[in-house]
Amino acid sequence: MSEILDLLAVIGRLLRAENVLILCHKNPDGDTIGSAAALMHALKRLGKEAAVLCADPIPSRYSYMEIELFQGQFEPGYVVAVDVASIQLFGDALQEYLDRIDLCIDHHGSNSGYADALLLDAQAAATCEIMYDIICAMNVEISPCIARCLYTGLSTDTGCFLFSNTTAKSHLLAAKLMEAGVDVAELNMILFESKSKARMAIERTALENLEYHFEDRCALMSLTREQIAASGVAANELEDLTSLPRKIEGVQVGITLRQLPQGSYKISVRTTAEVDACAIAKRLGGGGHSRAAGCELEGNLDNAKAAILAEVERELKRADAAAQEQE
Repeated sequence: MSEILDLLAVIGRLLRAENVLILCHKNPDGDTIGSAAALMHALKRLGKEAAVLCADPIPSRYSYMEIELFQGQFEPGYVVAVDVASIQLFGDALQEYLDRIDLCIDHHGSNSGYADALLLDAQAAATCEIMYDIICAMNVEISPCIARCLYTGLSTDTGCFLFSNTTAKSHLLAAKLMEAGVDVAELNMILFESKSKARMAIERTALENLEYHFEDRCALMSLTREQIAASGVAANELEDLTSLPRKIEGVQVGITLRQLPQGSYKISVRTTAEVDACAIAKRLGGGGHSRAAGCELEGNLDNAKAAILAEVERELKRADAAAQEQE
């Protein structure tokens, strides 16, 4: 298990580190990319070599982060993982680094403790909230570019400040990032208000596959790799589909099953306050937060549905029992 570090200990290690390789999780979202890019820029401002590596391509819409990708330009001397809760989330392309991860910086309470050392704040809405504190503690100025990176992670992991994980600190940090030079209107347009025709087509397909379970308390959508390929949608445009089924009136658990190119199913779980999304995903080898979690399952669509629905049913029964005890 990881050695648990506080902020000051992490700062000391980062200030001593040289040739820092920063790892993101596969199927990268705004928080893993934003926190990695922000740390990379901060370390470079301190005169250090640093670069970012991800098993999957960084979506082009994040080009404003000006990320330097690792292409063997130095021999990694210190390896940092950001926003990665478990070893399975790195992807096959990063296998050579998995036994040498010196530090993980994360906000997932389900973190498995795979790194040598861990800075974890499960109360943070995004890893970028933690990264802001790290960068400030290293006495690095929050430049407009760093601010854009941090705002990306903060806003995407809070659903543009709509999700229940949003806190007063989240809003205060957003204000500080605006003061540092973030054009909120421009970034929000890129991140939340722009969809391609292919994205609209796959959303329609997903809604056509919508199912209800457990007296309509659970809504489930599924997409096969053939449907995804036929739409022509880019992988990074699929992430926000996960919020759609939970938005339906009366639904407590929203499930999205998306088949990956290799055949397995990526499952996303979104819940209301009464139901623990992380408990559902964790029993299937995944993890996440109490309202947003996920896992990956092998096998065909019917088996994947059966597995996740069995865990949903178990968690709904637990929630019902807890509610009865409070009456």
